[in-house]
Amino acid sequence: EVYFKNLSKQKQKEVMEKNGNNHKLRVCVATCNRADYSKLAPIMFGIKAEPQFFELDVVVLGSHLIDDYGNTYRMIEQDDFDIHTRLHTIVRGEDEAAMVESVGLALVKLPDVLNRLKPDIMIVHGDRFDALALATSAALMNIRILHIEGGEVSGTIDDSIRHAITKLAHYHVCCTRSAEQHLIAMCEDHDRILLAGCPSYDKLLSAKNKDYMSIIRMWLGDDVKTRDYIVALQHPVTTDIKHSIKMFELTLDALISFNKRTLVLFPNVDAGSKEMVRVMRKKGIEHHPNFRAVKHVPFDQFIQLVAHAGCMIGNSSCGVREVGAFGTPVINLGTRQTGRETGENVLHVRDADTQDKILHALQLQFGKQYPCSKIYGDGNAVPRILKFLKSIDLKEPLQKKFCFPPVKDNISQDIDHILETQSALAVDLGGTNLRVAIVSMKGEIVKKYTQLNPKTYEDRLELILRMCVEAASEAVNVNCRILGVGISTGGRVNPREGIVLHSTKLIQEWSSVDLRTPVSDALHLPVWVDNDGNCAALAERKFGHGKGIENFVTLITGTGIGGGIVHQHELIHGSSFCAAELGHIVVSLDGPECLCGSQGCIEAYASGIALQREAKKLHDEDLLLVEGMSMKKEEVVSAAHLIQAAKLGNTKADSILRTAGTALGLGVVNILHTMNPSLVILSGVLASHYVNAVKDVINRQALSSVKTVDVVVSNLADPALLGAASLVLDYTTRRIY
Repeated sequence: EVYFKNLSKQKQKEVMEKNGNNHKLRVCVATCNRADYSKLAPIMFGIKAEPQFFELDVVVLGSHLIDDYGNTYRMIEQDDFDIHTRLHTIVRGEDEAAMVESVGLALVKLPDVLNRLKPDIMIVHGDRFDALALATSAALMNIRILHIEGGEVSGTIDDSIRHAITKLAHYHVCCTRSAEQHLIAMCEDHDRILLAGCPSYDKLLSAKNKDYMSIIRMWLGDDVKTRDYIVALQHPVTTDIKHSIKMFELTLDALISFNKRTLVLFPNVDAGSKEMVRVMRKKGIEHHPNFRAVKHVPFDQFIQLVAHAGCMIGNSSCGVREVGAFGTPVINLGTRQTGRETGENVLHVRDADTQDKILHALQLQFGKQYPCSKIYGDGNAVPRILKFLKSIDLKEPLQKKFCFPPVKDNISQDIDHILETQSALAVDLGGTNLRVAIVSMKGEIVKKYTQLNPKTYEDRLELILRMCVEAASEAVNVNCRILGVGISTGGRVNPREGIVLHSTKLIQEWSSVDLRTPVSDALHLPVWVDNDGNCAALAERKFGHGKGIENFVTLITGTGIGGGIVHQHELIHGSSFCAAELGHIVVSLDGPECLCGSQGCIEAYASGIALQREAKKLHDEDLLLVEGMSMKKEEVVSAAHLIQAAKLGNTKADSILRTAGTALGLGVVNILHTMNPSLVILSGVLASHYVNAVKDVINRQALSSVKTVDVVVSNLADPALLGAASLVLDYTTRRIY
């Protein structure tokens, strides 16, 4: 709430011309249960913090008002919201008939409340039967409806209810790109769809409770450690109640056998919940020393419990949505969440028909730590929703319009004030500079930050985190949605774990460094790390000459010599992540010494360091400068001076460059005979100087079957940053859960 109050103070005063100079938007928020309140509360705080624009009325109904489900309306009062109306709408019985009667009872009671409140708009969340009653009442009484979390896919009757509310709603706030596309396919008006992310993520990603241990001890006991307990939350499946009760019984048996402290939350009010509670009591869960059974946990405390759990198990949407923000392992049981987008932290047990199957899943998942996932939000949903609410013109016709036929496939490329550009945060760790950039899906560098690369590990990591946080904050201002972070660095990298194994001599104190964990923890984003040569190859595959090519090799010619190999459209890393160290192909047994300690490597002949070494030798012997060249006393001799001298007719400089080009060409011939690619891409500042020499060596030395290979110079201005971005963009956009 403090955050949104501060936010409102910073905003310039806007004139509400559309709806009348003094008219405030009267918003009714109706909440039915503990789950939907966790999504609605951040929006309610945002609305409350801007009284110059909004009037808030809160209506409470459903299981909030039932003692067996924790009387959760109290947490709304504790959050200092005035509850305008309490409606007892649940008919007890916890079966199919009771659900229908509850909807009917809500439909009987709601018209009187809405007549008194006369809201301009009602905010309805999700897919519960209570929400269907709310949407039906509002639609029939000509009240505009804003539906939160439409377009998603899951199992049970919830799926049908969610889509039914979508057809009644006038405006839609969705959490993922897929949900947005589903709404468009359902013929909803694209201009009335906001891709905002899940509001609960605004709270999740800002949760920094250092005293989480007291919360864990309060709910699970004084002897429990972090990552050494389980949170279980399982609801009945209304379309197959008998099977879901059997699955719950097997789950409890597996948890008893697994023998870890477990917090079990009571199921929701759906049909079948009474039978599930009977199963808990039959197995003595409420009195078992390893179990704590509770009706309700306040959301702030629940966040801390799942964030530090060894595992979460059940079929709650919380497991596949919110828990991914912390990288906590999740076991999703049964079909209740079928179709949901999930992070890599979720292990699905679709047919949990045996205790052993669930037990095996617990053994696989318990205690793991996954990268944080932001599939469902980036922590900025509420500001987008408030902006969207302010844009609603109450003078527009109330009657909904459906878009027939379905919108063209490329509609998502039309970005306006509602939509955002999918982007990556790219980091390039070079020998001299540290660069961070926001890179769009099309390869456009939207914004770039550059700093000198610090010499020590601590300073370097601190600078990386600071620059990434700054760039991620700026992404909101430039209308970009960050999908993840890609890091390109010199040295040998284990991309599976995100660890730099060994560094080049150009980057000090950079061996055995875990980059993924601190960056992911700081930004709550998935993080990918790879060698700079591999990143250059990925950049070519997505944005450059390698696009659509099945087999190609990229060679970087810069300070050192590196590269990447793409075979059958996939990058080759090798068994010990040492593949494509192309600069260390030996082309002479008695050649100059390389930085790696060997002799005769390509890098010892053709790298910028090697050319600088030869240039210094010529300069020391007064054989470098020719007519048309001059150097200041304090000027450092570089490879550029050698190239300039060769162009001006210095035969010794020209000979050195031809030798370097020949060495590089021989290395390329070895690559052709080994990998047989159809394309060789030369990248880096020296590429244009070597391309002709490489082609000549291929014509002289290569087998006739590979002489037809294309050798081209890269046309990418910044392959390192584009390659780092490709790590993110390729992975997140082709991923299927």
